[in-house]
Amino acid sequence: MLTFSNRFYFLLAISFVPLSLSWNFPFLKNAVLIYDLILFFLAFADYLVSKQDKSKFHVKRLIDKRFAIGEENQVKLHIENSSSKTITLKVKDEYPPEMLLKSRIEANLRIKPESYAQFIYLLTPLKRGSYQFGKTAIRFSSRLGLVWCQTTFGQEQYVKVYPSIRRAKEIEIKAFGNTSFLATKRKALKHGEGREFESLREYVYGDEFRHVSWTATARRSKLITKQYQIERNQNVIIALDAGRLMTGRIEGETKFEVALHSSLALMLATTRVGDNVGLVAFGRKIKVFIPPDKGYLHIDTVVKSLHDIEPEMIEPSYSRAFRFIASNIKKRSLIVVLTDLIDKESSQRLLKSLKLLRPRHLPLIVTISDRDLYELVSKIPENTKDLFYQSAAEEIIYQREIALRMIESIGGLAIDVTTSNLAPKLLEAYLKIKEKGLI
Repeated sequence: MLTFSNRFYFLLAISFVPLSLSWNFPFLKNAVLIYDLILFFLAFADYLVSKQDKSKFHVKRLIDKRFAIGEENQVKLHIENSSSKTITLKVKDEYPPEMLLKSRIEANLRIKPESYAQFIYLLTPLKRGSYQFGKTAIRFSSRLGLVWCQTTFGQEQYVKVYPSIRRAKEIEIKAFGNTSFLATKRKALKHGEGREFESLREYVYGDEFRHVSWTATARRSKLITKQYQIERNQNVIIALDAGRLMTGRIEGETKFEVALHSSLALMLATTRVGDNVGLVAFGRKIKVFIPPDKGYLHIDTVVKSLHDIEPEMIEPSYSRAFRFIASNIKKRSLIVVLTDLIDKESSQRLLKSLKLLRPRHLPLIVTISDRDLYELVSKIPENTKDLFYQSAAEEIIYQREIALRMIESIGGLAIDVTTSNLAPKLLEAYLKIKEKGLI
């Protein structure tokens, strides 16, 4: 494919000068016609000869194997000129249209002989999943400069967009404010509420008498108390609801997405403590199951498995998910269920299914509401519409509170949160459970 260059149009425009004088000099018409025919012939001949030059340079797209959602990701085009002359070219890459382009996508380059040039642009993926890059379009100047020869290079490339570990780390740090997780953990140790024996030390006023070691006290003739640390190597299983209510969007993001990154923040916290963590994503069926393990490589495995999991407009099957967990996880574990409840029917399904986890496991049900319903009902309604919203909010609050109390009545734990405070509340609940030795 060819495109005429500015040089061609300039030479063509020159012919209009004698053409304008052809009223007085008719022979100029034939001269202009011959001139234009020669110009077009040269242009096509230039194209036919020059298009062979595409074999003299090579284009390669360099991208990371994995992109992170919401982060700027770099795409680099490497163009190499292996010919003996300088080439001028225009380059345009075919990127996934679902991604947000953060810089210009076209570039004009001039590459010296036996040299190369690079063009870099930035993309920000807005959703997880698998995306396709097309071919790279190149227009290079012909030998006479009369036309641009257009061709394409490369093959289609696929890239996977994963959850953002950076975002999960920021969530974890933000959840604990200025106090790091390890500092919070050390504070918990001072209370002696862990269940794993660490050492003996001299009794200090305020220590609980139930922690006094009477045998050590008798040997040393002074009060000696036992010091405990938070037990390690315990199991935490995150059950991530990918059903209908998790498709709700808050500030352009689904509840599922917020819950997913909060889950990763919890995983980072469990890794710091030394616990094993696993994950189950479920809708009507089990979508993903990662058995509990520890370490950052394990978290990376979880991240990879979640790149294409999306919530669906169907009701989740709590019974199928909890039966799966009970069958595959034999060691007592903290089961963190991230879900939403909006009516009595869904609450009853959840409550009935929880019996599959008790008494072996400790379930922590985290319900994620659309907004701060308590703030909504506290305002004075200004019109009938506000009054209707408040009435609906009060009914939802009532149903949720009943469900949460019933969860606690069968030995589980429950917290009701919004998307904005999900992560801090979740990590705080996990830490308190560890402190109290409930697992």
